[in-house]
Amino acid sequence: MKYVIGARGSQLSVAQTNWVISELKKMNPDSDYEIKTITTKGDIDTRPLFTIDQKGIFEKEIDRAVAQKEVDFAVHSLKDVPSELDENLILACIPKREKVNDIFISADGTSLNDIKSEAVIGTSSLRRAVQVSRMRPDVVVRPIRGNIETRIKKASGENYDGIVLAQAGITRLGIDVKYTTLSTSDFSPSPGQGAIAIVARKDDSQTISMLKKIEDLDSRLEIESERALSDFIDSGCRFPVGAYAKSDDKKITLDVVAFSVDGKKSIHVTKSGSKDDPYSIGKSIGEELQKKGIHDLALNWREKVEEWNKT
Repeated sequence: MKYVIGARGSQLSVAQTNWVISELKKMNPDSDYEIKTITTKGDIDTRPLFTIDQKGIFEKEIDRAVAQKEVDFAVHSLKDVPSELDENLILACIPKREKVNDIFISADGTSLNDIKSEAVIGTSSLRRAVQVSRMRPDVVVRPIRGNIETRIKKASGENYDGIVLAQAGITRLGIDVKYTTLSTSDFSPSPGQGAIAIVARKDDSQTISMLKKIEDLDSRLEIESERALSDFIDSGCRFPVGAYAKSDDKKITLDVVAFSVDGKKSIHVTKSGSKDDPYSIGKSIGEELQKKGIHDLALNWREKVEEWNKT
C-alpha cells in the first residue's frame, strides 16, 4: 500500500513528515510513503504572522488537497491547525509531543537574562514578544520571519542580537547551535506547541487506523484541553495566550496565561480535571478567563500590533 502525504516544503515540515514516515514504517513495514509538498498562503505572505487576519495560513491548502483526495493525509505543526477543520476532515493522529519550551539564541551565547540593555531581540510570535518585554523591558523586540536556519543566521549581532523560537523545531531539524532553554513559567508556550498533527478524511477508516498506531494518548489528551480554549477566546498568532497541559495517571493540569498586547496586563488561571474529559478543563478555564476580563485585554490589539510592527 502506498500513501501520499501532503506537507509544506519548508525544511522543518519535510523533517517532521520524514519523522512521521519513519515511525509509520516501524508499524507498517510493507507500506510505502511519498511526500507531496504544497505551497500555502503563509509561505508566500512575508508579513509578521500576527498581522495576517486569517486562520490556518499554513495548512488550508494542504488540507484542501486531503479533502479532494489529491493526498491521503497531511502532516502539520499542530499549533498551525485551527480548532475547526473542514467537515470532511479529522485530526486523526497526534504522535508523542516534543518539548514545549521556547529557547533563546544569541550572537555571543549570552542568555536572555544577561544580554545587554537595548539589545534587539527577534521573534515571529506576538506571545513571545510580549513575554520577552515582560522579562526584559530594557531590550528592543522586533518581528522576524524566515525559516529556522534563516532566523538563526540573522541572530549574528548585525540586525538582531538574539532570537526566541521553539525548541521542538531545533530538535526535529537536528541543528547544532548553542541556546538557553526558557522556562514555561516565564514563557508559557502556544497551545499545541511541540506537537505534530496528522489530518485525514473522516471516511478513510483504513488510513485512520494505520495512523492511530503511532498516536500518543497523553499527548492527545493534553492537546485537546489546550485547544478547547480557542472555542472561548480568540488566540492563534495574533492574541497572546500561552497554554500548557501536563498529565499524570489520573488527571490533567492546564496552566493558561493571557496578556494584553503591550504586556502590561495579564490573567493567569490553572485548573486540573479528569483525563476522561480534557475538553471540559479547557472550557472551564476559557469561561473563567472571560469572567476575569480577557476581552478587555484584547481592546485595540490591532492598532497596537500595527504600531509595533512598524518598529
